[in-house]
Amino acid sequence: MSVLIISCVFPPEPVVSAKLSHDIAVNLSKKGDDVTVVSPIPTRPYKFKFEINETNNSFEHVILNSFTCPQSNIAGRLIESFSFGKKCAKYIRKNKNKIDKIYLNSWPLFSQYFIVKEAKKQNIPSIVHVMDIYPESFTNKISIGSNLIHNALLPIDKYILRNTEKVICISENMKQYLSQSRELPLSKFHIVSNWQDEESFITFRNNNKGVNIKKEPFTFMYLGNNGPVAGVEFLIKSFVSANISNSQLIVAGGGSRTEACKELANALGATNVKFIPVPNGKVPEAQSNAEVMLLPVKKGGAMSSIPSKLPAYMFSAKPIIGSLDKKSDTAKAIIDADCGIVIAPENESELITAMQQISEWDKSLLEEKGENGYNYAIKNFSKNRNLEKVISIIKAVQ
Repeated sequence: MSVLIISCVFPPEPVVSAKLSHDIAVNLSKKGDDVTVVSPIPTRPYKFKFEINETNNSFEHVILNSFTCPQSNIAGRLIESFSFGKKCAKYIRKNKNKIDKIYLNSWPLFSQYFIVKEAKKQNIPSIVHVMDIYPESFTNKISIGSNLIHNALLPIDKYILRNTEKVICISENMKQYLSQSRELPLSKFHIVSNWQDEESFITFRNNNKGVNIKKEPFTFMYLGNNGPVAGVEFLIKSFVSANISNSQLIVAGGGSRTEACKELANALGATNVKFIPVPNGKVPEAQSNAEVMLLPVKKGGAMSSIPSKLPAYMFSAKPIIGSLDKKSDTAKAIIDADCGIVIAPENESELITAMQQISEWDKSLLEEKGENGYNYAIKNFSKNRNLEKVISIIKAVQ
């Protein structure tokens, strides 16, 4: 079978969604499918230096020259989605006789709409992978005209989900919400958790077993994209206010808000707030330097998806402070795993208390909570477990 994978991000972009699409492409190729991947020019994260080396690919990779906008700009992102969708639709028309099915992991909503519409026109079955719920995720961030914009955009998402053969979603909350709000049967939706490749974490863990590195100061860490919705400024302010002796906060990774966060730390005189880059493949090593991982999600933001950093935190066997909606699947995972503390989102006093509390845990309790998270992630967020689920869904579409 000839499978077209359309992915809005793809390696060398070091983001989870890119790696998911790459894993799917490699696995399908190994199983004998003829796989082509279509993606835009790599741009995520912003200002990251990319080195493209595809000599060992077992599939064809086509990079489309569509408009890109890695900066956090609403108009730019809408144009980016529109442009990539149009380019993909043109590619489908040109190569329709070579495509048996399409797996779609693309920007909402316009790119998904143009791709699904063209696939339907050419009678090519498609599978859409929903990473977040739109337009809700967008309209929840704006106050003026949100209902009007939501009502205008919702029919687009309904069209996308109704005209694709299967919908892959990443949480139970997402499945239930999409089924009800889009008036679609639950049987159309399939839950597959976003995975991390556990092998790199396991390898690092085994290679460093028994190595007792004295960790001072006590280190809180946020690792991930530092963008407008990450809430890193909230972490910095809370950490400084917590005033925990012999402690530091490390913000690992990059993003559009990094410079603003550095300015905030300087303004607060927080010399114990540090910023470090994380090269591709070095997440396990970077996270090993922390005692506690921080997972902030703005109010309402965790109800529709599970942040990809959650399994990465868990695979590093680190306790987690989750500042997020307590009814979300992310909060449920932390609670069920018994691997940390869950507090209300954007609540500075609760975060200060949680930081102070967890900094007083003894080493054995920190290790116990971390191991709880690791064991939970192996069962629920591993590549081996979830990749096969996606492959089975794609294979089942005829």
